[in-house]
Amino acid sequence: MDGQLVDKGRQDLRLLAQRLQKLFPSLLSEQSSFSLKTSSKHRCVSSMEAFREGLQVGQLSHSVDDELLRFFERCRGYVEGVEKNRTALVEVHRFKKGGEMEGVRGRVAMKLGLPPHLLTPDLVEAAFFLCSYELSIRSLNSPWCFLFTEEDARVLEYKSDLKQFWKRFHGHVISGVSSCPLFHHVFRTLDKAGRPRRATDAPPALTASVLLGHAETLLPLLSLLGLYRDPHPPTADNYQQQHGRTFRSGLIVPYAANLLFVLFDCQRGPRLQLLLNEKPVRFPGLPHDDAPLYRDVRAAYRPLLDGCDSARECEGRGARAPNTEL
Repeated sequence: MDGQLVDKGRQDLRLLAQRLQKLFPSLLSEQSSFSLKTSSKHRCVSSMEAFREGLQVGQLSHSVDDELLRFFERCRGYVEGVEKNRTALVEVHRFKKGGEMEGVRGRVAMKLGLPPHLLTPDLVEAAFFLCSYELSIRSLNSPWCFLFTEEDARVLEYKSDLKQFWKRFHGHVISGVSSCPLFHHVFRTLDKAGRPRRATDAPPALTASVLLGHAETLLPLLSLLGLYRDPHPPTADNYQQQHGRTFRSGLIVPYAANLLFVLFDCQRGPRLQLLLNEKPVRFPGLPHDDAPLYRDVRAAYRPLLDGCDSARECEGRGARAPNTEL
């Protein structure tokens, strides 16, 4: 069985549901009509159950949709070109052997009273994960954390960002393209909700669509949307130049990460607001408005709406190409 959801995770999802219900009472209430879909993974199903508990709106059912929420497994170009291709993460492997990681390894070995050669980069990273998990899940000031300085933490955070960037984000075009099914699902749902209606028309059949997946679900979609694109991609050689980067996976996809597409009915037409972890994020190409007109958002993403054929892209010869735009 895959990983289990801990009690802290359940509580995070309950509280998220309650916050969203308070923020959008007309969309998530007893009188609302909304759909709930989750990945088949046990921790995701448990997360959805906790989210439903937080809503407290009576009997709700959910459906499992791996084709939509685990699209990355069904994209051959991604699986073969990135997931199973060791060279796709060459920047990560180089950084693990570089000067910054060697410095961390030496400092940790000194604190433990061990020869540095007995500590591999993987062991150092495992200790850092234990520190992070105990701090975030159990709210403990873990003894593992005393092994690391603030600079060590920055180096290890960068190593994690490198992996996420080159495995699931802008590092390879196919990572974002693999999320085309989810991208089209989102805009089809928004199109239905945003259709012009007369005053006498019935309200939309669906007031909210809740999808629960993984970091591997969210990061490719954010990449496809063009978010968090820094001037220069992170590599094994430019750690010192990356301190001001916007791509920080720990902030973008923390536990209970969430992405909200909120459609407002306004006088000039529907407006769309994007919120990541409940904070407004502006669409690339529309940087001056927190909630631009929906038609302007559709215009900005017209090439993807008219294309973004994952079946063709995932099976095509060019599916495994690196992101040459970087």
